[in-house]
Amino acid sequence: MALTMRALGAKVAAPRSVVGRRAVVCRAKAGNWLPGSDAPEWLSTADVGNYGFDPLGLGKEASSLKRFTESEVIHGRWAMLGVAGSLAVELLGYGNWFDAPLWAVNGGTPTWFGIEVPFDLNALLAFEFVAMAAAEGQRNDAGGVIYPGGAFDPLGFAKDASKSGELKLKEIKNGRLAMVAFLGFVAQHAATGKGPIAALGEHLSNPWGANFATNGISVPFF
Repeated sequence: MALTMRALGAKVAAPRSVVGRRAVVCRAKAGNWLPGSDAPEWLSTADVGNYGFDPLGLGKEASSLKRFTESEVIHGRWAMLGVAGSLAVELLGYGNWFDAPLWAVNGGTPTWFGIEVPFDLNALLAFEFVAMAAAEGQRNDAGGVIYPGGAFDPLGFAKDASKSGELKLKEIKNGRLAMVAFLGFVAQHAATGKGPIAALGEHLSNPWGANFATNGISVPFF
């Protein structure tokens, strides 16, 4: 191309030197949940996982926003544990998540991965109450924050300040996904009476015959 331009008599600009220039890294701001919409002014861009989602304006008051933020992270953690446990018991052949607690209402014996637990419902509830109270007490002693560190960070992930923001974002994203997933587990069992692994197996073996549109509940007119 350069030879052609010279043959036509055109001036060819010399390549510019890049010596002494500084590299600039541009980081794009996370977009809003609704493309083209304006982010609510009461949601800070410094908040982890903020995508401008507050269509009902529930976070306009600073105290409410703080409480909702903490609640979302804690609920997300419970949901991640719930999803992992629901999938684990079914994958290992110990039934599905819906049938697991029926012993409490049917007068049966609790089991843990097929092993009978020598405690009745009252003893288990008392143990859970004490354990939860102790954990929440330690969190309150640390200031009631959702990232207290210390005993709640045994692997020391939060010690590296350069990675803590990234890990917080991953946690809230996975927590939100887990909450939606468990809602799907509930809706799926209500429609099919099956656990997620069993329903997934049926769908993979017959994608067009076993899906949300053919279970007779999700889309009634099918």
